[in-house]
Amino acid sequence: MPSVDIYNTNKEVIDKITLKEEIFDTDVKDHLLYDVVKMQLANRRSGTASTKGRAEVRGGGKKPYRQKGTGRSRAGSTRSPLWVGGGVIFGPKPRDYSYKVSKKVRKAALKGALTKKLKEGKIMIIDGLDVPEIKTKLFMEILKKLECNSGMTLIVVPERDKNLELSSRNIKEVKLLPVKGLNVFDVLKYDTVVVTRPAVELIEKALL
Repeated sequence: MPSVDIYNTNKEVIDKITLKEEIFDTDVKDHLLYDVVKMQLANRRSGTASTKGRAEVRGGGKKPYRQKGTGRSRAGSTRSPLWVGGGVIFGPKPRDYSYKVSKKVRKAALKGALTKKLKEGKIMIIDGLDVPEIKTKLFMEILKKLECNSGMTLIVVPERDKNLELSSRNIKEVKLLPVKGLNVFDVLKYDTVVVTRPAVELIEKALL
């Protein structure tokens, strides 16, 4: 079982924790990571792109000129896709891109993503995280002490916290997530994943 240090917010080692090997020392299957990330990105698509076909474009009810004798190609409507201002051929219509993969696959992919980050030395476990008031400056000071202010950082907390959320939302390269929102895409995207000790316990409970 992997054993890692637990830090306080001054980045001082205060304890050790033994992580469950079924979650943090499992097989990393790239195809599962790919499948789940692809699903997440597809589910985020709005699917609102839309164009009008020739039957939906305004006008074009009258034949623009007679069928024969003009020397021009025959035309029945100025809303033909061949004309400027006409309809669009096979254009996009609003659609739902979302789909699902099984819960078993999602869990296996998340375990693989956490294992990958831990093996790369990019997971930091801290005893807890708290700010007494809504203040971005205080939050930035904590990140600086943890040496997490130079790259993209994902911070995982046990549950939503108003002070933490409002103090961190203006920091472009930092994302705060409760355990319920933990996902493969964000774990892989961010350079460093900072997890509080209570959040680790909830992650292990959820994934076992």
